[in-house]
Amino acid sequence: MQTPNPLQTKSLSIIVPVWNERGNLPILIDEINKTLSPLPFTYTIIFVEDSSTDGTLEYIKQQAESTNYIFYISLTKSFGHQNALKAALDRTTTDAVIMMDGDMQHPPALIPELLAKWEEGYDIVYTIRNDHKDINLFKKKTSQLFYDVINNLSDIKIEQGTADFRLMDEKVVNVFRTFTEADIFLRGLIKWMGFKQIGVEYTSALRASGQSKYTLKKMVRFALQGITSFSTKPLYLAAYFGMFFALLSLLYIPYIIYSLYHGHIVSGWASMIATIAFFGGLQLMILGIIGIYLGKLFMQSKHRPHYIIKETNLP
Repeated sequence: MQTPNPLQTKSLSIIVPVWNERGNLPILIDEINKTLSPLPFTYTIIFVEDSSTDGTLEYIKQQAESTNYIFYISLTKSFGHQNALKAALDRTTTDAVIMMDGDMQHPPALIPELLAKWEEGYDIVYTIRNDHKDINLFKKKTSQLFYDVINNLSDIKIEQGTADFRLMDEKVVNVFRTFTEADIFLRGLIKWMGFKQIGVEYTSALRASGQSKYTLKKMVRFALQGITSFSTKPLYLAAYFGMFFALLSLLYIPYIIYSLYHGHIVSGWASMIATIAFFGGLQLMILGIIGIYLGKLFMQSKHRPHYIIKETNLP
């Protein structure tokens, strides 16, 4: 008697945030279909169009009209990669979700391996990127620096090369929907959530078309967002620096005494500098402590939506 495949009745959503990826979409859709068509379960592809200007939305609409598995969510403006992912995660109803980029650097051929790990009982299957040999040295070094900074300044540990290419079980997605924090950093949230997780390594491919949207400025901003979402260490550092400079200012005392005895002092100058340095450091320390509380309150007090949907063909 043949054992039934546990995935036989399962459904899957592929979430792809896209911004000016018109040249990559035909290749991506074709590769996803080649990979998933032989597998015994249903799937949908949900594109989250993040205010593109190169005809990306028009192409997705054409494909959606001619198929029954392609859907789209078009946002009113660019709300960022993480919020684009949330827009789709808030609306999925399938047994599992896979998130991947639309530039072909996340290989669709890896999807069966993610599904196999899911079938083994893992709730989250994340991927760990090994850089392609042709990726420039600057990109590699800044990526390594990104994870080093995150791991040293935050309260979570993320493996070098962890990507936003992952599978999440339905129960994980349901928990994620309850999060209301202002700055979403999925890589950190996934680690923080717990559940049964496993990483799968892959070698990244080069972009099929176009240029990377992650500039150095965006990478720095992304790193700061991740650090401040999971740690108050930077604010504690401000307090420590304040304390350090306050103590450092005490070194002026021997200089003041020496100058008084040798007549090398301008009247009132040393005492004024020592006082300014001490109280300046003390103020920075106090402001750092206050900032720990104000920072948390400020980000949660706005209650703005993470995204605004302009149109969608999802039911």
